[in-house]
Amino acid sequence: MKHEIIFYPVGNGDTSQIILNNKKRILMDFRHIKKTEEENGGPEINLKGRLKKELDEANRDYFDVVAFTHGDKDHIENSTEFFELNFASKYQGEGRIKIKTLWVPAAMILEQAANEDQSSEFVIWRQEARYRLKKGEGIRVFSKPDRLKDWLNENNISVEDRKHLIIDAGQLVPDFSLAVDGVEFFCHSPFVKHVDENEEFRNEASLIFNIRFKIGADIYDYLAVGDSKWDILEDIVTKSQKRNNEDRLKWDIFNVPHHSSYLALSDEKGKEITIPKEKIEELLLYGKEGSFLISSSHAIPDNKEAYEQTQPPHIQAKKCYEKYLNKVKGCMFLVTMEESDTSNPQPIKFIIDETGLAKEEKKISASNIAVSKNYKAG
Repeated sequence: MKHEIIFYPVGNGDTSQIILNNKKRILMDFRHIKKTEEENGGPEINLKGRLKKELDEANRDYFDVVAFTHGDKDHIENSTEFFELNFASKYQGEGRIKIKTLWVPAAMILEQAANEDQSSEFVIWRQEARYRLKKGEGIRVFSKPDRLKDWLNENNISVEDRKHLIIDAGQLVPDFSLAVDGVEFFCHSPFVKHVDENEEFRNEASLIFNIRFKIGADIYDYLAVGDSKWDILEDIVTKSQKRNNEDRLKWDIFNVPHHSSYLALSDEKGKEITIPKEKIEELLLYGKEGSFLISSSHAIPDNKEAYEQTQPPHIQAKKCYEKYLNKVKGCMFLVTMEESDTSNPQPIKFIIDETGLAKEEKKISASNIAVSKNYKAG
């Protein structure tokens, strides 16, 4: 019995994959950078090449689920060249990777941002999501705001006929179960209000899950967060506590929001360290002993320039995360673009099996032969 969670080094962007013991694969976000296809084009990974190699080795040409947390470029970049899309033949064939079920926030179907704020790829994915929802198959939509109901009615589709495809915050996704798959997905966000009360709602309405793994009697929790800010996370903490879902805030692995931006912790960066808002502090203290924090971001040096830079990652945020990781007796704060070698970073892989939660270590020799061993938390 073994599950894997893999985080790929794609710069300030997100791509991760869950490979279940039953061989099902869930890909969360996709950021492929074109220059990585060239020799010495990194240091980011050639994601397209890496994923195709992994799928070839598994003798498959599809993912069971592809989930886009939201539609920002660093979460969908060059994805429309990689995946097979059902709505138009121009996006089919030629070795494209199929998607059995597409997971999207309602915002990806509804958003009507100004043209300069919408990438062509976002528009293509909106078309694909709408096509699948109209057909009533191959999709899960998260959140059921009034605007989605209106959209369905405008397209002569009854809400009743599509309600089995729509998941609200506070619900489990029915596609997976602890009994059958050894995993379940609890939807923390988006909330209905994030869509209905905002004209521009991409980050506010991104997907956030508690992903729970079970092996034997042991439970492991992975908090998977999109580019959310502190106020959204505070809402999640407050609502989870009020609705007796506090256990869904616990984490063994937490991929920190928005590439270690201080805005996921507070509205003030701080000079040396970010001081988290009250409910964010509570969220950080839900970490379990031996837990891991993952920053899907550029390297985070501790130097003068790092303290002054505007864009994430922010060293002040990292210091905050490390402080609370220490408080809960956690294990490591890991940065995807620093893993093992900043000039040639490798995916961060976790193994969950009967022996516990393990971070797989890979050492690259001068002859480029990988040797792996397990690092056991605690």
